[in-house]
Order: sequence, then structure tokens, then C-alpha cells
Amino acid sequence: MLKKSFFGLSPSRIAYELLPARQPEPDKVMPSKKVILFHGKNGNQNAPASFQTGDKVKTGQKISLFADDPAYVISSVTGTITSIAPHTGDFGKSYSAITVNIAENEVIDDQFKKKIQPPDLAGAVEFLSFAPGNPPLSALSDPETEIHTIVIIGADSDLLIGTNQSVVKSKLDAIKQGIKILKDISGIEKIILITAGESMQGYGHLGAQVKNIGTDYPAALPEMIMKNVLGEVVPAGKSCRDLGVFFLTAEAAASIGKAFDDGQIPVRKILTLVTKDGRQHLIETVIGTPIRDILNTYGVSINEEDRIIFGGPMTGSAVYSLDQPVLPDTDGIIVIDRSDAAYASSYPCINCGECVRACPARIQVHMLVRFLEAGHYEEGADNYDLFSCMECGLCSFVCVSKIPIFQYIKLAKYEIERAKTAEAMETTETKTIEATEATDG
Repeated sequence: MLKKSFFGLSPSRIAYELLPARQPEPDKVMPSKKVILFHGKNGNQNAPASFQTGDKVKTGQKISLFADDPAYVISSVTGTITSIAPHTGDFGKSYSAITVNIAENEVIDDQFKKKIQPPDLAGAVEFLSFAPGNPPLSALSDPETEIHTIVIIGADSDLLIGTNQSVVKSKLDAIKQGIKILKDISGIEKIILITAGESMQGYGHLGAQVKNIGTDYPAALPEMIMKNVLGEVVPAGKSCRDLGVFFLTAEAAASIGKAFDDGQIPVRKILTLVTKDGRQHLIETVIGTPIRDILNTYGVSINEEDRIIFGGPMTGSAVYSLDQPVLPDTDGIIVIDRSDAAYASSYPCINCGECVRACPARIQVHMLVRFLEAGHYEEGADNYDLFSCMECGLCSFVCVSKIPIFQYIKLAKYEIERAKTAEAMETTETKTIEATEATDG
């Protein structure tokens, strides 16, 4: 792997859109009949089931499908589980899709409230990992990683999205409480709030340093913040956490603060809907709401070959079902008419160099993609800095030949990691067999 500098010198040519200082309240969009919750699979699937169809759940109740499985979801409504079905996500991720039909009367679960005093990290990890913003709190308890700085991103990582900007402008008290809780449960005093394109005034009471970033995309990505704000370059193959820096969004911080303040796990998510006509709608909805209900609220019809993107236009992923639910980290939904959708092509690279000029990491993208197209992932990683890529999507955006470079890069990283995992498992099994044979002998 090459050990060259992570960053180039030329600035991005695309800017984030900033929300106005005064903004209306988000539209309240509620699910009509049901929510769908994605439960990750980490434990023993042969263990006795803890929940099954027909069981009743309360709003804020923790659902772990198997007794020994650390994975869980939080029910965002009161109702009855009507279905538990397998679901496959991007890049081999597997879930159980739990459908909950909504009851007429809401009942709030009190298990979290009973365990929040005094606040501790174990309790936060146990109950808040499914909160809005998807706080990755388990990383703070990883004994192999020593975190010394927490960075709260009050800007949005992709274009056309206003979630974290909105939270910073409207939920400062919750963020302040979240900062206090984070300090209490982690023991980390250095916390930085990142804002974008606005003055630094009005945040002095939060208990965190406030740093401003520019509006050039992709300034809000963690690797860019590391370089431009913290003055540290993330080496190829390393993560921000490897350097002792823990990132979470402003919405995640506000969720933590609100949960401990109210004694109740928040279940409502802020996101931006961009409809076919390009209009942006800031929405507050329940986690698990099927996108069908959101689109029906705004009278958006979906025709064959229209495209629905979860996330922003640079790094989002297409979804293929109107039952796809809003997840804790769903910050944007973009609906594109088939006549406006950009399609990938099989046209070859013409060596124009636009991808190299656009790349913040100054990767030789035009060379890397040749290896990735051919499935030579390891060679691409070793020779052309695959793992220096921060996945901003600028290469695909500027590609004259419409090559899906961003998708090739994500696939290559996934395949390399999958191969390493399989190799490690095979090595472990071999050692176990050899040890057993030696003992028997």
C-alpha cells in the first residue's frame, strides 16, 4: 500500500446548501398502519427466540430477538408484531425485518428510565444505539481503542440534506445535555462541535469547543475534519478512531441528551425529502415509517424506472421497495423521475483526468478503476491507494464516461474485507482441528 499524503491541494467545486437562520418547524409525517424495524444479526440464530409474531410491544421498548444476541432495535410505536422476516441489505448485510402494526393507544416503556441514574456508558450502549442519528456508542467502550476527542458534526455529510443543521439550530439545549452526558459516561473532556458556514456566536454555553468548516463539499466528512480542523491526516487503511477521535452527528448527540433528560428513548427522526420537482421538505417522522407513507403524504407517485435514493446525491444508495423503512441514520430521501435519472454506462475510461482533479485524496482514480472493473481488488488496493478513499463520490459525479466508480470502490472494499474475514475463520478452524488432533494423539 502506498504511504502518500491523504489530501491534494485543489478545492472542491461543489458547495453545501445552508439552511436559513430562521426556519419553519419540520413537517410531521406519521406512519399510517405499521412500522418496519431492521434488527441486525450478530448472535446465535439457533437460540430460543425472545420475541415472536403476536407479541405486543411498547413505544421505546428494546427488542432483542435472541437471548444471547447483543443486537437490538427500539420499538418506535406501541403495537403488535405481525411479521419477522429475513431482509438482505447492501453488501451482504442481513437483518430481520420486524413489522409492528400500530395500536390505537400509545404506551411508553419504562425500562430505560429505571436504568438511567446515574448515567453510565454501559446503559447508553444498551439502550441508545438505535436512537435517531444512530449513536455509535459501543466504540467508546472498545478496550482496543483509546479515544481522547469527541467530535459532534453539526453539518450534513452529503448535499441537499438539512438534518444536522436543523438540529443545531433548533435543539441546542438537547445537544448541550448530550455533551454533558457524553463527558460523564466517557470521561472525555475534549469535545468539539463542528458547524458549517456560519458565525461562531451563540454556542459558548454548550461545554464544547466550537469549530467552523467551509461549505465546499466534502468538508463535512470526518477525514476532512481531521485534516482541516484537528490538523491530523488519517493514514491509508486507518480510521479516525485509530487516531483516538470519535465522531457522531449533532442529531445523535441531541438524542442522547433528550433521552437522559426525558427518561425516554427518542424515536422520531429528522430527514430531508427531495421530490421529483426538486423541492426540499424537512420532515420529522417515526423511525420505521415505510417510505410509501411519506410519499403518499406529499402526493408523490412512483412509476417504473423512477429512482428512490436513501441518503444524498453523492453517496446515497438506491432502494427498490416502497416498504423500505426510515432508519435511525436516514438523513435524506431523494425521488428522481426516470427521465432525469443518470445511468451508468459501459463506455471505457477516456483518461480525461477529471476524477483525479476532483479527488480530495489525489488518488489516481483512472488507474484504480481499471483494476476494480476487472475484479483485481487487492492489486488496486496495493498499487493505487484504494484505502485512501474517503468515499465522497466526486469521482462518479465528474466522470465523463459515466463509470460507477464510487460503487466499484465500495464493492472492492467490501470484497477485500470479506476475503480477510473468511481467511481468518479458515485459519481459526484449522488451528482448532490441529489442536484437537494433537490432543487425541
